[in-house]
Amino acid sequence: MSIATTTHLNFRGTASSALEFYQSVFGGRLTTASYGDFGMPKEVPGADKLVFGQLETDDGFRLMAYDIPGHNSADSTETAGTTRRENGTTVTDRTFFQSLRGQDLEEVARLWDGLADGAQIIEPLAASAWSPGFGMLTDRFGVTWVIDVEAA
Repeated sequence: MSIATTTHLNFRGTASSALEFYQSVFGGRLTTASYGDFGMPKEVPGADKLVFGQLETDDGFRLMAYDIPGHNSADSTETAGTTRRENGTTVTDRTFFQSLRGQDLEEVARLWDGLADGAQIIEPLAASAWSPGFGMLTDRFGVTWVIDVEAA
């Protein structure tokens, strides 16, 4: 039996922009379809949002995304998560981090540099006790990436 998993990111109106950004970082082919492509009347708000989006590279990297129905804020930098109020502040709890692991530091650093454009750096990419390169960032679309080089 062969099983593959693919991360499917849920956005609040920015899936198309996010996938285009990820394509600029990882390369590959982008396939998209809007709610309007699947029969929603084009004049209905949200008809232009993605019901299906996929980025796939020749080396097997795959990422999927769509826009959550009813959330059409193109200004949102939030992916789906649990939001709550804490001490008068809205806090979003991330239900996942996206892990990206490469085999050499040069390859990982190139991807890091792409994802870091407009990102909040949580942990700069640097050598760690377990890896020649480890870093963590939340990209401009609200996705938190844990990035490292595979240990020997």
